[in-house]
Amino acid sequence: MVAGLALALAAVHLLAAVLYGISPTDPLTFGGVAVLLMLVTLAAGYAAARRGLRIDPAVVLRRE
Repeated sequence: MVAGLALALAAVHLLAAVLYGISPTDPLTFGGVAVLLMLVTLAAGYAAARRGLRIDPAVVLRRE
């Protein structure tokens, strides 16, 4: 996440022309997007883990 934030700060000049109403390095926007991406990642991982926990390992091994 730190590397992604550093790369985003380095590439912010590419998006500066399409931003309206905020500065390209607005800390609230950077923080909000980082938190949003982290929550989406956690939700996707949680959903996959819940689906995997429903499968009986013995059944899967017998099918292999």
